[in-house]
Amino acid sequence: QVQLVESGGGSVQAGGSLRLSCSASADTLIRYCMGWFRQAPGKEREEVATITSYGSTYADSVQARFAISKDYAKETLYLQMHSLKPEDTGIYYCAAAIRCDFRSSSTSWGRGTPVTVSS
Repeated sequence: QVQLVESGGGSVQAGGSLRLSCSASADTLIRYCMGWFRQAPGKEREEVATITSYGSTYADSVQARFAISKDYAKETLYLQMHSLKPEDTGIYYCAAAIRCDFRSSSTSWGRGTPVTVSS
């Protein structure tokens, strides 16, 4: 288990932007598959984006609007979100998994940061 701490959530109007941050050691960012997930009220948690040394993946619903990145020097994982929609509302979680198997019990999760998008 590794320590992950999210920040940067907040309230924004539709069409706005937010950047989420997740503090993680450089070793974690290098060794693990990192991801952002979100859980809307009354819904299951869903994958938003993942990143490894080989590339990144995005959910269809956020493609071309969100960008995941990591900064080893700042020991931070980011999720830049643009053109936000009300359906992007939810708790956003940072996660670290071995071989991108986020269903594994060995996956580490942050406590989440809330994002609210109003219309």
